[in-house]
Amino acid sequence: MFNSLAAQPPDALLGVMAAYAADKSPQKLDLGVGVYRDSNGVTPVMAAVSKAESELLARQTTKAYVGAGGNRAFAAVIEEMTLGAGHPARSAGRVVTLQTPGGCGALRLAAELLMRATGGVRVLASDPTWPNHGPLISGAGLTIEDYPYYDSSGALSFDAMVDTLERLPSGAVVLLQASCHNPTGADLSAAQWRVLAELLGRRGLVPLLDLAYQGLADGLDADAAAARLLAAELPELLIAVSCSKNFGLYRERVGAIIAVARNAPAAQILMSHLQALARRMYSMPPDHGAAIVATIAANPALRGEWLAELESMRLRIGTIRTRLALALKTATGSARFDFIAAQRGMFSLLGLGAGAVESLKDQHHVYVAPDGRINIAGLPEVHNERRAAAIHAVAGERTTLTRADGQRV
Repeated sequence: MFNSLAAQPPDALLGVMAAYAADKSPQKLDLGVGVYRDSNGVTPVMAAVSKAESELLARQTTKAYVGAGGNRAFAAVIEEMTLGAGHPARSAGRVVTLQTPGGCGALRLAAELLMRATGGVRVLASDPTWPNHGPLISGAGLTIEDYPYYDSSGALSFDAMVDTLERLPSGAVVLLQASCHNPTGADLSAAQWRVLAELLGRRGLVPLLDLAYQGLADGLDADAAAARLLAAELPELLIAVSCSKNFGLYRERVGAIIAVARNAPAAQILMSHLQALARRMYSMPPDHGAAIVATIAANPALRGEWLAELESMRLRIGTIRTRLALALKTATGSARFDFIAAQRGMFSLLGLGAGAVESLKDQHHVYVAPDGRINIAGLPEVHNERRAAAIHAVAGERTTLTRADGQRV
């Protein structure tokens, strides 16, 4: 039966992980995988999470299924954390939320819903975007294209982005990242989001918002501002939420899809389809991670501790950005990497070609994603000068962005 199948090419980022694991150098550094690491190079279990798990173990009496909709207390927490307690869309009953296996599950469920509703709507994502956006969307049968977003100087291509979106037909779907853009770290400003909200509404475009890093850019509420604006201004909106980064629940696969509909009856129809799609794809979501989030939210002391830990992570990432940018300025004698300090979240694109990425690995034991994305949150606070010197050594006199199709920007 399976003789016709050929081996699939290995996932590029998984290849980086394997090469790093095989490297015996004591100075090796993994800046490829998108996880937060503390000053000891460890991805920690947050203290609030550990305490919530202990509480769960003490009181949980069953491991029965939670249903296709998932943990409803968790869904309410995520909905409020994303849109706020008094959001008019929530008050009008226009919002429904369903727990999913991670943010990836939310994105795939959104794509399946779009496919079911339209039979094949056009979806546009930023150039560049997170590499898994394409497979998750196209895996549902949708076509994914791109719109301009970022240029080789480290700046947003906002005018080009707007020009492209203006020409889209009504009903097209625009995949947007709410904050901490992956892989660039370059986020839209509040003013640019307002321009975008007006454009989307006027052109009849439907946004699919990816909210994977809430709390790691400017703070929990500030990072949800785009979601709250679009939910207030537009008739329809899908939001994919992940708790991997802000709760440190990577392996628990905790996420949710939030659907904002035209009215309350339409919202309930969307919920019925989301539940039906979830049932046929994976039946029921796992409960443990969602129960942790719900437990933290319900306990004021745990919630306060989690917020303090999250803020500490956010500030540490900002400090590392500033120090790395300064070290690179010293190493290169130029301001070409200053954009790193101005960007937000865990990632930045260094503009390194494939050869430079290989040289970083082979000569300096520094592992980054194949597109030159660097995980800022994977850097230790010390020895920035050494890393800056390595980047300068492989970057040469010019840096260029390389797209996924191999073309240079």
